[in-house]
Amino acid sequence: MSENDVAAAIPGSVVGSKVHRGQTSLAIEPARIVEVCRFLRDEQQFIRLSGVTAVDRYPLEPRFEIVYFLHSLERNERLRLKCLVPSGEAVLDSVTGVWPAANWYEREVFDLFGVVFRNHPDLRRIMMPEDWDGHPLRKDYPVTGPKYEYTQE
Repeated sequence: MSENDVAAAIPGSVVGSKVHRGQTSLAIEPARIVEVCRFLRDEQQFIRLSGVTAVDRYPLEPRFEIVYFLHSLERNERLRLKCLVPSGEAVLDSVTGVWPAANWYEREVFDLFGVVFRNHPDLRRIMMPEDWDGHPLRKDYPVTGPKYEYTQE
């Protein structure tokens, strides 16, 4: 799988690419992520989504890098897609309509990083309690809890 395959099929969708240790990573225009994923599933046999995660690049902007790990069993090939999302509007379209397996992966990214997946069927916290304040894997999340005084014991 090369950048040219996707770029030829969906012009303007690929904004960069890199091959590292034999695995290709494609930087995808965020507005085109669902279209690219559908093409990769239907035309390139990437039928398995093996994971979705995020990287907080704080203080850089765009702040969040959403990473999709794809696997083509037919071709015995893996592909990584990356979308950069700014912190002010940390919103990206959900790919649950392409791969239902994205459901819990996107919920985890939402819960721990605060990235909202538009059109997700059930976007709610999956690891932290519903009333939890903040997103624990953000780099600006406080690492210390409330101070506790032991003098009262």
